[in-house]
Amino acid sequence: MRPRLPERIGRLYELADNMWWSWHIEARSLFRTLDHPLWRSAGHNPVKQLLEISVEKLEAAAKDPAFLDRYDQVMADFDADLGATQCWLTTEHPELATETVAYFSAEFAIHNSLPIYAGGLGVLSGDLLKEASDLGHSLVGVGFMYPQGYFVQRISPEGWQEELYQQLNFDEAPVSHVLSPQGDRVIAKVKLENRTVFISVWLVNVGRVRLYLLDTNLEGNTSADRELSARLYIADREQRIQQEIVLGIGGVRVLRTLGIQPVVWHANEGHTAFMALERVREEVEKGASFADAVKRVQSTTVFTTHTPVPAGHDVFPVDLVDKFFREFWGQLTIDRGTFLGLGQYAGSDGQIFNMTALALKMTERRNAVSELHGKVARRMWQSLWPNVKEDEVPLTHVTNGIHIPTWIAPELYHPYAKHMGEDMLRNCDDPAIWEQILDMPDEELWSIRQSLKRKLIHVILEHAQEKWAKGEATAQQVLAIGALLDQDTLTIGFVRRFTEYKRPALIFRDIPRLKRIVNDKWRPVQIIFAGKSHPADFPSKHILHQVFSLATDREFQGRIALVEDYDMHLARYLAQGVDVWLNCPRRLQEACGTSGMKASINGVLHLSVRDGWWYEAYNGKNGWAIGDVTVRPEEEDQHDAESLYSLLEQQIVPLFYERDRAGVPHGWVQMVKEAIRSVSPRFCGKRMLKDYTERMYLPALKDARALPALPGKAPGS
Repeated sequence: MRPRLPERIGRLYELADNMWWSWHIEARSLFRTLDHPLWRSAGHNPVKQLLEISVEKLEAAAKDPAFLDRYDQVMADFDADLGATQCWLTTEHPELATETVAYFSAEFAIHNSLPIYAGGLGVLSGDLLKEASDLGHSLVGVGFMYPQGYFVQRISPEGWQEELYQQLNFDEAPVSHVLSPQGDRVIAKVKLENRTVFISVWLVNVGRVRLYLLDTNLEGNTSADRELSARLYIADREQRIQQEIVLGIGGVRVLRTLGIQPVVWHANEGHTAFMALERVREEVEKGASFADAVKRVQSTTVFTTHTPVPAGHDVFPVDLVDKFFREFWGQLTIDRGTFLGLGQYAGSDGQIFNMTALALKMTERRNAVSELHGKVARRMWQSLWPNVKEDEVPLTHVTNGIHIPTWIAPELYHPYAKHMGEDMLRNCDDPAIWEQILDMPDEELWSIRQSLKRKLIHVILEHAQEKWAKGEATAQQVLAIGALLDQDTLTIGFVRRFTEYKRPALIFRDIPRLKRIVNDKWRPVQIIFAGKSHPADFPSKHILHQVFSLATDREFQGRIALVEDYDMHLARYLAQGVDVWLNCPRRLQEACGTSGMKASINGVLHLSVRDGWWYEAYNGKNGWAIGDVTVRPEEEDQHDAESLYSLLEQQIVPLFYERDRAGVPHGWVQMVKEAIRSVSPRFCGKRMLKDYTERMYLPALKDARALPALPGKAPGS
């Protein structure tokens, strides 16, 4: 039971239960001032904080004039945002403002208080929902409630990753059951083989946007089916296909049960592609032929692919497809061969069913997530359009962007507003606004950058001290965690999912040379690593172990650190606090990448191979490019390692340590300003969602309104 709130501050639960607070600095500050130590121990989770706070604290806050002034202002802003009738969408595209866009994704990262995400795909989905709220979209998200999430990462004393799964305490999360008017839990159904699986629904309020999370942990389901929604990205293929049936087919049925009738459907990555098949089934049931039903679904569906390498796409053996769809293709009025062909293409293995191929065939508007990825994707999927030239394959790109209010450091919020205007965040896709960063005094920006690094180092040291004090870490582990990091040293961050193609060990290719660089007496360098290996990716686990071993090498003098359990909370400190953001994927294997965008808007300089978004963003003055754009694969590692070392020795380290008498590195700060100026408007989520709206959703809406009515009943009726 939640403690009863004093009437004067009685809307705090309403505020805590809407993730709006997670990207509004004054709302977060309100909870922080309510009880700062408890805010920290609760992981910046106001729902948990309000469960644990004392009655005395609440009563004191209800009588504190300063707190009440802040409370009133936050609630006024909250009401104004959620009730706004004049926003970008209603002003620019009112025809879409009253229609619903359904956005399906396997994961959503809104805040670390709801740990149902693994990485970049989830962060992108979460950022898009927040941006939709800001722009006034009537968008709904559909995903999974994973009560065990991805996993908590621990590094053993020997340096190996260990995966811990922790059950989410629903009472401490900003979620609620979706109930019928009679007060019962809303239930949808899907058939898996010879049994019915029941699906309940959780609601997450993300500003004015609703996110519906599917849950199979119900008493009416078998124990195995109750586990289907327990964890993200189950490795077992049979469990995985069942998950995707629940997400795609079940997700459509949940929306119909709730009376939600989207006009545009957006499938984010191939995991969600069964959504289109269920909608084809609905159209056939209403009287359309299969061919006509497919055309109707195609015209109203958008598909985004994020995977630039064939091995990364979700595929299932045809025997599993047979097992779970043998009755379904009859409902589509087609035979087995036609059904299997939906997930196959010329030259593909006839014994597998490819979810990306299915999604591409079932949609009319398709996009990659960066300009370079668009080229790669058109080449990869040209066989689906054999009579079309590669550059004319109907697959465009919408480059990813980040939700700036979520990722900007609190320390930068007011200085940015002072120099660029109070509406800076509301209009963050306007390049003219960011030009004004050039007028910020170097000393002011440098001072903020130094304070952000001090905060990062403090968080890392505090974590190391806590583990040591609790007896949870050996001396070797404490060293590897970063106990010897220094706040005045040039700090490089390699922060991302640990996997071989991202080449986390590239910087260790010439260890003696690297030791000379990091151990320079007058110009030292330190490197912080953070990231998780997929539980089944044993090669990447060995790379992580290698980094741990090097972090404990005395000859590195404590200047290599491996910080465990990378999540959204830690990501903010790292993206805001390091000096350089290192990214070195193999070419054409990074679809976009967004972590470097988060770093750049906070004044962290990007050091990367020109792949993904950096291919578009790099201008020669806002960071550094590793190696040449084109290099032979067999020479890539050696070529890029040499380039990386040379950049550090000849450009990066000298520029960082070149200071005036006041200790300000003006040349460095000028690059920081250029990074902020050039990256922020082009790679913000506001620009991204406006692109989706104008290039994808509006044409789909036009097509939807042109569709002739079918004689059958409406879906969900």
